[in-house]
Order: sequence, then C-alpha cells, then structure tokens
Amino acid sequence: MNKIEVLKRSDLFRELDDDQVELVAAMGNEQVFDAGTIIHKQGCLGDKIYVIEEGLVGIILEVGPMAQRQVQAATNFESFGWVAMIPPYTCTATSKTLEKTTIIAFNGRELLALCTAHPEIGFKVLQALACVISGRLRQAYIQLLGVTGADGH
Repeated sequence: MNKIEVLKRSDLFRELDDDQVELVAAMGNEQVFDAGTIIHKQGCLGDKIYVIEEGLVGIILEVGPMAQRQVQAATNFESFGWVAMIPPYTCTATSKTLEKTTIIAFNGRELLALCTAHPEIGFKVLQALACVISGRLRQAYIQLLGVTGADGH
C-alpha cells in the first residue's frame, strides 16, 4: 500500500482531502522495525509521531525500575507518539513493536508548523488527535475500573 493510501485510512489524516493528504505525505518517512524494537521510551523527549502502515506496537507503562506493563496497543492505520505535537513533548509511555512493523514517521514540530500554516489542515488533524487521546484515555479508564473493581474499591 502506498503512503497516501495509508494516510487516508489513518486515524489522524482520514478527514483530509486529497491535496491536504499529499502535503502531509511529503513530510512522512517510511520506516520498518523488527519485533521487539523500542521506538521511544517513557520520560524521554518525543519528537516523532507515527502512523502504523502494518504491524503492532505495544504501549507500555514503566511503573518501576524493573516493572513494565503493556496497557494498550496500536495496529494498522492507528497513530502513536502524539506527545511530539503537544508540549512539553515528554513521552508518557514506552512504545515497542510486538511484531515486524512498518510505520510512517513525522517530525511532530514540523507537522505542527504545517497545521499552523494551513489552518484547515490543522483543525482536522488536531481534532483527530484529540479523538485519539480521548480514546486512549477511555481505554485507560476501563482498565482502571477492571483493576479497582476486582478488589471491591
């Protein structure tokens, strides 16, 4: 599948028209990661936002020096690394490929600059980004309810 087709199906860019998607696509670089690759670490500077073309990425919370817990996953046409567009640009989780994964990577600040220069793109992308974040938060709430509900609290 080519980059334009992937972006048209992605959670971040599906609302853009053909010309807008082409502007965005010109900024993205395809990358392939083997299974088990750490793409970014919790607590580090997040400078890239990603759209998965094909594969699976685990979103992992590091809850101690030796303790990690996968709390979510992202797969085909989903995005991750959204902190690259939102100050203070600090990764809230670690992202690790769970299988061989092909992604399209964007520099978050450059994508944000495009959104500023083209408000019609910016509105659609940032609205989609808010939906992604909201969905992840909702998933976290559901997990938290499952944990706290099990012990009667």
